[in-house]
Amino acid sequence: MAITIEIDHARTRRMAPGQGQGQAPVQAKPQQRGHARSPRQAGGPVVPQGVKGPIRRLKWLILVLTLGVYYVTPFIRWNRGPNAPDQAVLLDFAHGRLYLGPAEIWPQDLYLITAAMLLATFILVLVNALAGRLWCGFACPQTVWTDLFLLVERLVEGDRRQRLKNIGAPLTAKRAAQIATKHVLWMMIALLTGGTLIFYFTDAPELLRDLAHGEMSATALTWTLVFAGTTYGLAGFAREQVCTFMCPWPRLQGAIWDPEAFTVNYRDYRGETRMSVKKAVEARAKGEPAGDCVDCGACVAVCPIGIDIRQGPSFACINCGLCVDACDGVMAKLDRPRGLIDYESWRNIERGRAGELRVSRLVRPKTVGLALACVALAGVIAVSFVTKTTAVLSVQHDRDPMSVRLSDGSVRNAYTVKLLNKSSASQTFKLGIRGVDAALAIVGYAKADAIEVEPDGSETLRVTLTMPEPVEADVTFQAVDAAGQVVLTAQDRFVNR
Repeated sequence: MAITIEIDHARTRRMAPGQGQGQAPVQAKPQQRGHARSPRQAGGPVVPQGVKGPIRRLKWLILVLTLGVYYVTPFIRWNRGPNAPDQAVLLDFAHGRLYLGPAEIWPQDLYLITAAMLLATFILVLVNALAGRLWCGFACPQTVWTDLFLLVERLVEGDRRQRLKNIGAPLTAKRAAQIATKHVLWMMIALLTGGTLIFYFTDAPELLRDLAHGEMSATALTWTLVFAGTTYGLAGFAREQVCTFMCPWPRLQGAIWDPEAFTVNYRDYRGETRMSVKKAVEARAKGEPAGDCVDCGACVAVCPIGIDIRQGPSFACINCGLCVDACDGVMAKLDRPRGLIDYESWRNIERGRAGELRVSRLVRPKTVGLALACVALAGVIAVSFVTKTTAVLSVQHDRDPMSVRLSDGSVRNAYTVKLLNKSSASQTFKLGIRGVDAALAIVGYAKADAIEVEPDGSETLRVTLTMPEPVEADVTFQAVDAAGQVVLTAQDRFVNR
């Protein structure tokens, strides 16, 4: 199996007809047609061409949905009752809360966030095992905003041919107006993006009103400009450099690359040898081999990364499938079957070279195992959310001294007990113990059955246990609610030393 993965993906390499495992790739001939050049100009950015097709339409749909979710979500309301914010998604740094609809996550619930990130990683690996860098090509924020910026660029400056003419051309009044218009629109999108991100950290309608009245705080304004500048720089200028060099996922994906995954591949056994339509007809009439690829370079021209998929698998390919649309369009015009470039597994490419039937192995031990792991982890997270309490009881034993012997021979241990109320309503608890026969006393409280904890607040108690006939044993502190149900427990130890 011969696979070429190069950092300098401006060079082109292709398989010779019938080339199989263990054979070295053959250096491609220089391109003869001007439009077959790589969309990357010398020392400049990639200038991709627009394309139409089902995959491009799917990408537009995902772009609209993802941007809609991003821009609208901060304004969705969620009634959590009194003393609680009504924004559905809110990261409240001031009070140390993360609100996600009905879920309220405190710093003590960090394990849930960790589990959610682990689940996202498992899902990403599963998607990679099924279809490679599908996330990168369709839903990654860098891809989505770059597509949006490229759309603005095409609408203002024209498609690829016109933009290439503009590179190095004398600056005219029309050209200056186009550049200014493009960058103004980019800045507007960037500011809208940065401002929306700030809305996730504070009440969105209130901040929007402050912004409309010119009363936005310096902190909010600073972060808006920072996020706007990041969007403007990454989507407007860095573009494919982020996907190829800045993002770690291409390197990680190379380590878990799966030859059975359905990634964008070129069926070289069908496309080679490349030649024009006229020459292909003549070659076939003579009984000579002629491939379906006419070397038009459409697949290269539309690539947002600037690679030639006909070289073989590349770590830089984001699996967006735009080259599939471009090639299918050319094949349709030539009345040839689609799929010369397609979502296909590398194993099937090898099977095609050997004349074997293609096999779809999306369901295999690896994908089944990953899917089961995702389901199991999602179940654990769901159960943890459902069973998560709205209060926390913690106990810390005094260390110096650990125990005190009284004049009557009894032994006293002291503890710091903390009751945390994570709900938006006050709660009253009765504190008790089990496991030892000891007298419980709370400093500052005559009785232990009326401990009120304010909403989103905590109560720290100084608690002593006195045992007339001291023995070392585990002790369980328990908090009982107004209905007499034990709702919280915490374990420590009574010591006699």
